[in-house]
Amino acid sequence: MRNIILFGLMGLALVAAGEFQSWPFALTILNLCLISAVMALGVNIQWGYAGIFNVGIMGFAALGGVAAVLVNAAPVPEAWAAGGAGIGASLLAALAVIGLIVLIRKKLSGQLRRYATIAAVIGGYFAVREVYDPAVAAIEAIDPAKTGYLGGLGLPIIFSWAVGGAFAAGGAWVVGKVALGLRSDYLAIATLGISEIIIAVLKNEDWLTRGVKNVSTLKPDVPTAIELQGADWFLGVATWLDADPVAASGIAVKLFYAVLFALVLAGLMWFAERALKSPWGRMMRAIRDNRDAAEAMGKNVTRRHLQTFVIGSAVVGIAGAMLTTMDAQFTPGSYNPLRFTFLIWVMVIVGGSGNNWGSVLGGFLIWFVWIEAERFGPIVMELVTSGMDPESPLRTNLLDSAAHLRLFLMGAILLLVLRFSPRGLIPEK
Repeated sequence: MRNIILFGLMGLALVAAGEFQSWPFALTILNLCLISAVMALGVNIQWGYAGIFNVGIMGFAALGGVAAVLVNAAPVPEAWAAGGAGIGASLLAALAVIGLIVLIRKKLSGQLRRYATIAAVIGGYFAVREVYDPAVAAIEAIDPAKTGYLGGLGLPIIFSWAVGGAFAAGGAWVVGKVALGLRSDYLAIATLGISEIIIAVLKNEDWLTRGVKNVSTLKPDVPTAIELQGADWFLGVATWLDADPVAASGIAVKLFYAVLFALVLAGLMWFAERALKSPWGRMMRAIRDNRDAAEAMGKNVTRRHLQTFVIGSAVVGIAGAMLTTMDAQFTPGSYNPLRFTFLIWVMVIVGGSGNNWGSVLGGFLIWFVWIEAERFGPIVMELVTSGMDPESPLRTNLLDSAAHLRLFLMGAILLLVLRFSPRGLIPEK
């Protein structure tokens, strides 16, 4: 009953936003709430199931966004002709260097192995750059104002959701093999640093994602508003509902996205709940609660942590691809730790870590408050300072600080929940 009441209140809040603000705005919030809930679910799989403190969520979400570009963007034949072969050759050279390093580590020992590894790394770096740099320069010189990159496969963007999950899972496997042996605080630092490296690469490798020039030519799989306005069946429905076709088309597009995102969230929730209640889920919680005891019972804790880390990151990658799909553009500069890491953690903590339903509720609640606080912050400050002297420095400072009210609200909500419901709004059973 508690869960029903909480989700019912969240639904009423969304309906109120539609009634008193606008339905397109409310549906936009709903879609972003659904995506945030998917991200929170992925973090809950890592932290709530296994106690893995990952603060590199931003990087895995960005890998999902990259998948949307590589799957959906139209290929650029001129760029492929200019430098495609060079990029392929540099990739093969990099793989050869990695193979050489692995061979050295296996066959040699002692100081000879150390010096041979250093020589292979340095020599391989310069060998790869010898092929890579000319190819990149040739690609980025192809009409840089419009393209300047290789493009993608030109496939429907919905395929990128699975590819984004695969990209994030692959990145998580590499990160996990390096960092999961670290203590939790060092693991947090490592994952945060690696996510920043991912964003830095995406911002600077123009040949892959156009960098900070962004990719704004992605094509959604749902009908656009203009397409709906030209469709006879939609005009007939709008006439039957006595609605303005222009306004109705915008609402319809957002509804299409809401249905797709809700189906993805429902599917992931089904799998997450099945996993949590399975013997595997009980084992993961046992590892989380007492790692030493689990190891004493013969469980390979590092391997299981890696498994959970990969699964949770894959879910975050799916959400990253969904967000890029809805935006119909990829903007590496928009990825920041506040939005894509720490806000997601607040969702999990407030909703209830270890409980999938709590994480979903936290995703909806925190994102709703985050958006509405930006709109109502100036109004609230105007009311608070209405009795002050218009020339008062305090009033001026408070009005200038209205934009930061939502940061204050996030902190206040987090403190209140930790004080009065430390296990979250929907605690783990």
